[in-house]
Amino acid sequence: MDSTVHSHSTSSVYETITDSIILAIEQGASDFIMPWHGGGPAAGKPTNALTGATYRGINVVALWAEACVRGYGSGHWATYRQWATLGAQVRRGEQASTIVFYKKLETNEPEEGEDVNGRLVARASPVFNAEQVDGWALDMPLQVSLVERINAVERSIAQIGAEIREGGSVACYQASEDYIRMPATARFVGTPTSSPTESYYSTLLHELTHWTGAAHRLDRVFGKRFGDDAYAMEELVAELGAAFLCADFSISNEPRPDHAAYLSGWLSILDADKRAIFGAARLASEAATYLRVGAAPY
Repeated sequence: MDSTVHSHSTSSVYETITDSIILAIEQGASDFIMPWHGGGPAAGKPTNALTGATYRGINVVALWAEACVRGYGSGHWATYRQWATLGAQVRRGEQASTIVFYKKLETNEPEEGEDVNGRLVARASPVFNAEQVDGWALDMPLQVSLVERINAVERSIAQIGAEIREGGSVACYQASEDYIRMPATARFVGTPTSSPTESYYSTLLHELTHWTGAAHRLDRVFGKRFGDDAYAMEELVAELGAAFLCADFSISNEPRPDHAAYLSGWLSILDADKRAIFGAARLASEAATYLRVGAAPY
């Protein structure tokens, strides 16, 4: 139970993680709750319990998906050995979740069945959630007020210089004129888990992720690989980018019922291409990094 999984081929790593995300999407589809909404993201980005480092890219989405499907409220994860180092014990019979890490290829030739990209190969590693172990408790961090969190978002937005115009009833990025239109803040309503202010800013971060894709910024183009699904993929990148940023700034990221039209498209894409979600997560991470402009949240 404590060993890193080396028997997974690269293709099965992609398939295992993608299938867990598909399951989470299907499970929440009726309420538009995706793996990047609700329980998992409410705890912030998944964090390694031993090192304190947050997981990145596809592993964020994969662990959010696992938290949603299995009902975990904790955002802390670690390998079997790491939990043992912390003096904790993974309970007998607990099922590990899969994350991926990239290992530098030491030889000039790839092993059979491995996909090499930039001389890195994907490897799977099993991790367990804090709710699967005994003998460990998280020291509760100091709570940061909503005012401080929103101020942090505003500082990042001010530094990137995006043009944001208020008006209308629908939030959107106008690519032809390179500006974002946002309804007035009074149009946004709260939910049981978010304030109207959080709803406004989670929507704005979604549109800002679209804004990063312009040719003179990150030049996000999906090409022939996705064809007619290119717009659905861009929406997936925007959803993930906003979710990453909401987690960074501790802002509730609420479901968007208007995205019901994309659900079947996302499921179709992910089922047909087990690497699509990896690409979307990478592009979303790039967008989030661009929008954070290196500023510390608080």
